Amino acid sequence: MTTGQKLDPPSLRRSRFMPDFKPGKVARVAGPVIVAEGMLGAQMYEVVRVGDQGLIGEIIKIDGENATVQVYEETAGLRPGEKVERTGKPLSVELGPGILGQIYDGIQRPLTVLFEKTGPFIKRGLAPAAIDRSKKWHFVPTADRAVEVSGGDVLGTVKETTLITQRIMVPPNQSGKIISIVPEGDYTISEPIGELETKTGPVSLFMMHTWPVRIARPFKRKLPSEIPLITGQRIIDFFFPVAKGGTAAVPGPFGSGKTVLQQSLAKFADAQVIVYVGCGERGNEMAEVLETFPTLLDPRTGQPLMNRTTLVANTSNMPIAAREASVYTGITIAEYFRDMGYDTALMADSTSRWAEALREISGRLEEMPGEEGYPAYLASRLADFYERSGRLEVLGSESKQGSISVIGAVSPPGGDFSEPITQNTLRIVKVFWALDSELAKRRHFPAINWLTSYSLYLDTLETWYPKEIGPEWVDLRKVAMYLLQRDEELREIVMLVGPDALSEGQRVILEAAKMIKEDFLMQQSYNPADSYCDKTKTYNMIRTILHYYNLMQKAVDENIQLQKVLELPVKNDISRMRLTPADKFTDYSQSLNERLDQEFQMLKAPAVKAK
Repeated sequence: MTTGQKLDPPSLRRSRFMPDFKPGKVARVAGPVIVAEGMLGAQMYEVVRVGDQGLIGEIIKIDGENATVQVYEETAGLRPGEKVERTGKPLSVELGPGILGQIYDGIQRPLTVLFEKTGPFIKRGLAPAAIDRSKKWHFVPTADRAVEVSGGDVLGTVKETTLITQRIMVPPNQSGKIISIVPEGDYTISEPIGELETKTGPVSLFMMHTWPVRIARPFKRKLPSEIPLITGQRIIDFFFPVAKGGTAAVPGPFGSGKTVLQQSLAKFADAQVIVYVGCGERGNEMAEVLETFPTLLDPRTGQPLMNRTTLVANTSNMPIAAREASVYTGITIAEYFRDMGYDTALMADSTSRWAEALREISGRLEEMPGEEGYPAYLASRLADFYERSGRLEVLGSESKQGSISVIGAVSPPGGDFSEPITQNTLRIVKVFWALDSELAKRRHFPAINWLTSYSLYLDTLETWYPKEIGPEWVDLRKVAMYLLQRDEELREIVMLVGPDALSEGQRVILEAAKMIKEDFLMQQSYNPADSYCDKTKTYNMIRTILHYYNLMQKAVDENIQLQKVLELPVKNDISRMRLTPADKFTDYSQSLNERLDQEFQMLKAPAVKAK
């Protein structure tokens, strides 16, 4: 938080240590956990520098003069007796212009800067500033002198990227009267842009401030979740939508497409800012994100996707303790943009790896384990994280609304959804996208199982869809879901007694469900026309398929052979309609429906003549 006349960033460089703190000593080392003695006066969650190399750590337990520290760097070679220096500050992140487009590790160290300094192998103890101190930003003031302001009020704007304009705000913990503010011009984040008269005296204001990652940023009030987060994935947007400000879980076994789905959501979801946290996943998966995201274009604006994205990369071969910090770092950055009035989306891949870090630290602390060795407080930690989502009225004299949608991947061993992380997550989140290994084996992607997945936002979103997209949306969804459920029941009958036991009407249901699964729910990630599907195209596609279903039913009722309906030439065009670009699809679907009616009438004519 911004205090005093100079900026004191949380990068914790050794020259910034507060001299009046007497250092402690390392008493015991147990992997990523050390016990330091002589730490009288230390605070919970205070950041310390451990050993001669100044490894970054955080106090997680205090017992008299002893403090237990989880170290966010490799502790190999650390010996008892080495010093432990306090900083007097909690683990915090820097918030200001320069965040977007960056790639950070779990404690907000810029990986690109570390690579330039040390090469591919990061030297321990380095803590460069998270935001470039030398870069100048064009600041346009919007606040006037002598005006009373409080946390969240906008002082000015900075065009950070072509897609996002940062609103430079008064930090949430500050209020007072503006004494001075700089004129429009170019400034670095370490140069004061104004001064505030507070109850405790004058305080300098900067384009950057800091915030402790474990404390949720304040807001005015929560708003109802009445607007969907459009993702471009038909099975999600049509069957299992998530609201803006909502929470969703994506559990699935190895190879079922969790990471690919999250990357697709990061690329195509209609949030204005994306924070992608690679929390403990394998390095090759995160490497793909780092390689592909800078080259991708935003489908709505045509601008580079990284212009509205921040990546937090903490892979499985990095120190395990930093996984815990990475999700808090990501959610705090998301809260910062939410406070400006933006809709943000946070992808956490995966919370299972984060929970494994909690289990590791808990074991080192010799705490009583819970189910499967996870700590007893696993559920509360998961809840603390997911509850920082929401659609809110944010701080400030202006009426601003922002949201954070949290989508967390879960990696249950062997795809066992009964394990503790999946079960505790399901008690918290309102959307469950269950990935199915059998669908993945059949190359059906997204491999979301439509029978076991659910969304608890359907009731609150039911008024939005008919109003914004089409009046039949709710009815179409009910019919389509009924067909998929009946399809599963009929397939069990077929497996027991064979297909000859089915009536023509039952075969109609099987054929319609097959079209929904193959022509609607499947999407090709590498086809530009199908990788993203807008809401209007989704609506028109399902209308066309269900129109064909109604014609099949009508044919059976009029004693027309079902096989003749299935042989209509237009059926092949329906199976290929998902590859039609969105800007041409409305006309295309209209012509498809007209041809359907024409070909069906031609099919009926001989039957009428025969009578």
